[in-house]
This record gives sequence, structure tokens and C-alpha cells, in this order.
Amino acid sequence: MRHCDFILIGSAVVLSLIGAVMVYSATRVEQIDAGGDPKFYLKRQLAWLAIGLVVMIVVALVDYHWLEQWAYVLYGLVVLSLMAVLTHFGHVSLGAQRWFALGPLEIQPSEFAALALIVVVAVYCSRQETMFPRNIVVVLALAAVPILLVYKQPDLGTALIMSVVLTVMIVTSGVRLRYLGALAVVALMGLVVGIHFRLIHAYELGRLQSFFHQNTQTSGANYNLAQSILAIASGGAFGTGIFHGAATNGGFVPAQQTDFIFSAVGEQLGFAGGVLVIALFGVIAFRLLRAAQIARDPLGRMLCSGALALLAFSVFQNVGMTIGLIPIAGIPLPFVSYGGSAMIVFFATVGLVVNVEMRRSIRR
Repeated sequence: MRHCDFILIGSAVVLSLIGAVMVYSATRVEQIDAGGDPKFYLKRQLAWLAIGLVVMIVVALVDYHWLEQWAYVLYGLVVLSLMAVLTHFGHVSLGAQRWFALGPLEIQPSEFAALALIVVVAVYCSRQETMFPRNIVVVLALAAVPILLVYKQPDLGTALIMSVVLTVMIVTSGVRLRYLGALAVVALMGLVVGIHFRLIHAYELGRLQSFFHQNTQTSGANYNLAQSILAIASGGAFGTGIFHGAATNGGFVPAQQTDFIFSAVGEQLGFAGGVLVIALFGVIAFRLLRAAQIARDPLGRMLCSGALALLAFSVFQNVGMTIGLIPIAGIPLPFVSYGGSAMIVFFATVGLVVNVEMRRSIRR
């Protein structure tokens, strides 16, 4: 416990509490207008936060080397859940089939797929003294199954994040530069083939086209972006104040408590609040990088590197899409957006990194 990273844990908890307030502010008026409990989403978010903390503690306390025996079992369970969600067991919402409906709860297996990918790739690569082409092929095959299943749902945003995580972990494993170059060429050719043969969904191409025409379109695919930018811009330097944002209270930004939660932060807390949130993510990213540097073995280093890639690119993709830096993709903001699956996964990821840090001075 002397090596427990309380800075990392504290930053994640503070972000989650800020997120709970933002979720409440983004949903209370709508709930009141509908005659419901204005604290409905707040209560559920706090419940998911409590569950996430319990999961983090459990993951942190069990030596991470047990993953060497159970990684492929966890991987198999996640793949089976991704297959099952595409059958009649899955719940369809907004044109996507990503969830299991368990009474009032919805579980999203694709959120857990990213963490399972980190674990299985870390275990496999840590057992290889040198990454030969055949080893790279095995890693790509292991990753391709969950990534393609996630994309099939469709969930392009999560599939992209998993691809970035895979790339970072392959680089961390020590693959030679010429092999990395060959992989980059293959990936580029795959993208060209996918676009040419229309393997990419039409709505995804529409989002990409709208991204390059942000100033000429304020409806359709760009409506969400236009409303998000207006909300953030209206916050100014220090915001309109919590519960006082016109766009937030009026529900003008779709999916404001989930994918576009950063617009509520920007409007109510202003530029200063946005900087604070991003700075807290910066602290977390630094602690994850530090954990990777001081890890005592390749397995620990690979786990921390994958965790860093997962969190950093998730933040970049979510914040970037709300301000028009990158195309829109349905990705939650870690610890801040409403949702139980993402909350549990990101706290489990923090617990995994804390686990590696706590055992860095123990000799096997």
C-alpha cells in the first residue's frame, strides 16, 4: 500500500463527481418536464460510481499476474458476449445493437472489449522475447475478432479506439520499425478498399463528409456539432454557472448527458472549467505513463501502455468531436459521461494500473 497511487485514484474520483453534477444539470429539466424524478440520472450515476470504485479496489488488490492464467478466458467471454449482442438477445437503440437489457439496466459489451483486448495482447506479447512477423499476425488475429464484432454493431468509435490501443501496444512490445511500416501500409490499403467497396456504413461516410463542410451545413449530421459549439461558446471564460446554461437546460444538444457531456461543462463552467477537466485527464495520463515506465516486467508495462492509449484517445476523440476537431463518433468521456459500462471499465483500468504500481518493488 506504500506504492498506491492516490493521485491517480483521486483525479479519477474528482472527474467522476464533476461528471455526476454535469449529468444532473443536463437531465433535471427534462425529467421535471416529463413529470419524473429530477435526480433519476444522478442517482444512477452515483450508483455506477460506487460500483466502479468497488471494481477498482478488487482489481487493484489481486496480483495482476493472475491474468497470465485467465486472460484468454476473459477474452473468450467478451467475444461470446459481442456475438450474443448481435442476436435477438441484444437491445436495439438509435439504429445500433450494442446493449443487453437487464430490466432497468443496459450493459454494453463493447466497452469491456477494449479492456479485454489490452489484457490478452499484453499477456501474449509479454511472453515473446522477440516479436517476429508470425507473432504480429497472431496479435492482429486476436484483435481483429472483437474489433470487427464491435464495428458490426455498428460502433465505429469504439472500433477506432481499440485499433489505436492495439497500435500502441504493438509499438510498446518492441516490434521492429520495418514491420511497423509494413503494417501502416496494409492499414492504409485496407481503408482505401473499405471506402471504394462501400464496406464503411453510409452514415459514417456522411459524418466524414459533414466534418469537411462544417461551415456550410448546420443541419443533419452537423446539427449536434453546431449546437455543441454554440453551447461551449456561450460559456465564455468562466461559464454561465451550474444549472444556468440555456442550452443545457433547454436540451438543445442531443445526447448531452452521454456523448456531448463536454458541451455542458463548457457552457456552465466556461473555458476555466474545461481546462480544469482536461488538466485532470492530463494528470491521469501522466500517472499512467509513469506507471508504464516504472513497471517491473513486460506484462506490467504493456498493461499500463494499453490503459494510457485507451484513456488518452477516448478523451481526445470525445472532446475533439464536441468542438469540431475530428468527426463525430459515439464515444463517452471517461468518468464524466453518463453510463454504467464505461464507468466500470475505466475504474477497472485505473485499478489495473494501480495494481502494477503497487507491486513494482516485489521480486517474483
